[in-house]
Amino acid sequence: MLLPNSTIGIVGGGQLGRMSAVAAARLGFRTHILSDIMDAPAAQVASGITVGSYHDQSILKQFAEQVDVITFEFENINIEGIEYLATVRPVHPSSNVLKISQDRFLEKDFLNQHDIPTTQWISVFQLEDGINAAEKLGFPFILKTTRLGYDGKGQAVIRTDKEFKKAFKNLNPHPLIAEKKVNFYKEISVMVVQNEHDELQTFDVTENRHKNGILDLSIAPARITSTLQNKAKEIAVKIAQALKLVGILGVEMFIDDQDNILVNEIAPRPHNSGHWTMNACPFDQFEMHIRAVTNLPLPPIARHSDAIMKNLIGPQTLEYWPKILENGRMIGHLYGKKEAKPGRKMGHVNINFPYNGLPGEFGIKAALSFLCSGD
Repeated sequence: MLLPNSTIGIVGGGQLGRMSAVAAARLGFRTHILSDIMDAPAAQVASGITVGSYHDQSILKQFAEQVDVITFEFENINIEGIEYLATVRPVHPSSNVLKISQDRFLEKDFLNQHDIPTTQWISVFQLEDGINAAEKLGFPFILKTTRLGYDGKGQAVIRTDKEFKKAFKNLNPHPLIAEKKVNFYKEISVMVVQNEHDELQTFDVTENRHKNGILDLSIAPARITSTLQNKAKEIAVKIAQALKLVGILGVEMFIDDQDNILVNEIAPRPHNSGHWTMNACPFDQFEMHIRAVTNLPLPPIARHSDAIMKNLIGPQTLEYWPKILENGRMIGHLYGKKEAKPGRKMGHVNINFPYNGLPGEFGIKAALSFLCSGD
């Protein structure tokens, strides 16, 4: 168990690192950020920062020697850097967990080896594999990069041979992965957390909606049957245990038209779809992650309110910030980013409801008020 006033190193300076640093401070820890820019969102609230390339071993060494334990807030970092850091200080989650999660081929293969249901998929190494993909998966299918894809980037819907050839040329890096396009009626996610003592907890299943490939709205708890809720949690727990996870893990899933739950991807870090926990749970996803990586006890997670989370995406929704501050129900969280670029996550808003008192669609839209004006 890490003692108070110890320093947690966080690789990455984005909003997830920022909110993790705030949670760490509540538990009496200091945080030190490794970022490639000086005024990163996480650096604004941390005790210290090392600025430099994630690929520079001298920078990594300098960073690691100033902390007691290391975690990361994004998975698109070079695995060699994390493996080096692990030779200097403990790193949680492990480099092996990171390696699996940042490569879709390794991720799907790992899940299937542990009998975790996913969409049907095949690897695409060369142009000729498109014929195989069409025969096995049928049109349409989804062609994705195996690495560096997020918020809808790095993928294309393939309906014809011509579209495949174009996407194969444009999507990089290779190899690619082709996935069967699933008819799903709901997207859900589960946050699961585990420490070195194998204490394990899950948050309630969350229902997610995307717009332009970016998460727009999360609803907790997900409006699905208790049977599906329990099954989703069981899948998340099985993955965490198979990974020997230390830290938090976001598991994204689809529910298809036959009520099958299929895992889409995993993320070994706090997750956008878990932001509702900041105002609807005594211990949110960020505190539970910090507790796990410092090997503190993991208390049972008890949601005290139902909740919705609405992302504030640049540049439009940030214009509503003055109205958000005036609203008596909206709890706003800004990330300290200077430039509201199109499609950039600038913050989010949480709205709580009585426990088991989540309204229907009309009530959700009414609560979101002006934030629904463009929907």
